Amino acid sequence: MRLNLGCGYNHEEVYVNVDKFAACKPDQVVDLEQFPWPWEDNSVSEIKLFHVLEHLGQTPACFIRIMGEMYRVLEENGVVDITVPHPRSDAYLGDPTHVRVITPGVLSLFSHKFLNKAIAEKSANSPLGIYHGINFDIVSAQDVLNNEYTQKYNEALQTDDEYTKQVILTAAKERFNVLTETKIKLRKVKL
Repeated sequence: MRLNLGCGYNHEEVYVNVDKFAACKPDQVVDLEQFPWPWEDNSVSEIKLFHVLEHLGQTPACFIRIMGEMYRVLEENGVVDITVPHPRSDAYLGDPTHVRVITPGVLSLFSHKFLNKAIAEKSANSPLGIYHGINFDIVSAQDVLNNEYTQKYNEALQTDDEYTKQVILTAAKERFNVLTETKIKLRKVKL
């Protein structure tokens, strides 16, 4: 089974499309902040969250429970594909229903590999995954440039223009609206 959680009107053919609002005609109406979720343990191979996770889990306890439910329903090596608005973009800041910034750093707190290294280094990270029995590896994480910067970056790649590439990468770290989205893929690791 593959779940497209918080699908809204973006229904996917090979997924069970899930939303809490019946008006968007999902395959299943489910409030993802009510627990437990209606799917069996280890019954899902893939979860898709497209501009959804930033709307969920306003309190830490609720967010941790959502991460736990994803972990519970995924089969071993199951994947979670997450796309969220970048926190330094108008797309994130302009929506009053966004309750949480989602970054690779936030999700690394549910990775035992990352947390065990942090513990060994005496880093000040909250070992949420260890405390709550949740273990995801971050398979990939990518920030997406806005269209204008993507075009300039691609041109710099074609001409081997290192200066322009560095200017764009610096702008992405320091300015708003250079990055539009963050895409993160997690994989469930059995405890």
